[in-house]
Amino acid sequence: MLQHFELHVLLAMVREKGETYSVPLVLSLEERTGRPVAQAAVYIALKRLEKKGLVASRLDEPESGHPRRYFRVTKAGLAALTTQREEHERLWRGLSRALGSRKA
Repeated sequence: MLQHFELHVLLAMVREKGETYSVPLVLSLEERTGRPVAQAAVYIALKRLEKKGLVASRLDEPESGHPRRYFRVTKAGLAALTTQREEHERLWRGLSRALGSRKA
């Protein structure tokens, strides 16, 4: 099972479509959640997701500048997202009335 923030990071990665690194993920998460996000928190989540096999990484070492680690979602990561979505949909089903939501 994914932790809440890990889920957010994986979803942001899918939006990036391909390899990405922590800075674009921070910006995407801040834009979508409306809250500040620490780059260190994203990087820690990425490393946890990598240990779980849900993302893979590679180190890019340019001739000039700093090395940068790029991450991509694995097939197992996509499967975990699908499972999490289905679980959340089941949990939310039937709660609209209890929460006072109205359909348009």
